[in-house]
Amino acid sequence: MAASLTSVVMQFLTPEVISQIASFLGLDRAVTQKAAAGTVPSLLAGLSDLVESPTGANQFSRLLSQQPTGSPLDLLRDAGAKGLAETGTSMLAGLFGGRTMETMAQAIGKFAGVGDTGAKSLLGLLGPIVLGALGQHQRASGLDANGLVSLLRSQKDQIVAAIPPNLSDQLGAAGLIDRAEAGVRSGMAAASGAASGAASAAQRVSSTAGRASTQWPYWVLALAVLGGLAWYALQGTGQQKVAEAPAVTTTRPATGTVGMAPSDLTVDGVNLANQINASVNTLKTALPSITDGPAAQAALPKINDAIAQLNDISTKAAKLSPEGRSTLAKLILVVKPSIDQMCDKVLDTPGAGTIAKPAIDDLRAKLDALSKA
Repeated sequence: MAASLTSVVMQFLTPEVISQIASFLGLDRAVTQKAAAGTVPSLLAGLSDLVESPTGANQFSRLLSQQPTGSPLDLLRDAGAKGLAETGTSMLAGLFGGRTMETMAQAIGKFAGVGDTGAKSLLGLLGPIVLGALGQHQRASGLDANGLVSLLRSQKDQIVAAIPPNLSDQLGAAGLIDRAEAGVRSGMAAASGAASGAASAAQRVSSTAGRASTQWPYWVLALAVLGGLAWYALQGTGQQKVAEAPAVTTTRPATGTVGMAPSDLTVDGVNLANQINASVNTLKTALPSITDGPAAQAALPKINDAIAQLNDISTKAAKLSPEGRSTLAKLILVVKPSIDQMCDKVLDTPGAGTIAKPAIDDLRAKLDALSKA
């Protein structure tokens, strides 16, 4: 299973790199490490939003191709910390806009206690390092530009989950991230990494929690367990100790997302977990937008696109091993209750239910079939 992009980038921030950045900023090393651990996922979250549009994806791909291939220490040595910060600040302002950069710097400065100016310089320093790390990961993984863009999109919620709680609250309040949209995909990410134990664990927690409160939907409880399992699995890597993003606590919503599926979910070079993720993304956008008849008509193309993706998944799933089909079924079982809830709401909407019903019936049939290993 490929590491999360947040982890990939954080591994480039070795103690020596953190020390050099701290020296330039005039900060304590521990404070710099804390600030970097919040800045890296914040930048990645911004990039994952950027590549949602074709224009942003092209802009990102062009910029990535222009990045140097050296290590962060090479960048700091060749350009100098001041030169790298100025270059990175200009680059990020071009990507995100000056106002977004200022808002992000204010949030990071307040979170880490480094002030707006220190946070802006840190953003400028880390921007080229983040893009350089992504470029190296792209080359090492044999991904083309579209492959890395797809990976960024698919890991959006996992990236948001890596942002420390206090910082993510500030970024969310400023409209820079949307923490509310994360739930479904986090369950899929965790199930990809720990599918064999996730279903039974979720069932146990659901049963126990059900006795305490009948108001918690099963899928919320399942996602909480799955997110915990994914966190546990990520902590097991024996990498060189580097600056690490804080672990996501159990009091926060599980906001991971599918990154790369295990090898038994890859068919003909296609990651089926990521395809499911894309389908769920489409449905989470289309179904809640249906509020009346015209909205239902407008949403039908997106719903049918998701159904077509599920058809393709079903065809490819026939080539999976029995274990792979079982894992795939668990992914569907995690997300199916929430999709059913959205579908029920659409069917109960006056003027929209009758229009959307044929597509919803088809969608549910596809999900039912895929949920059976």
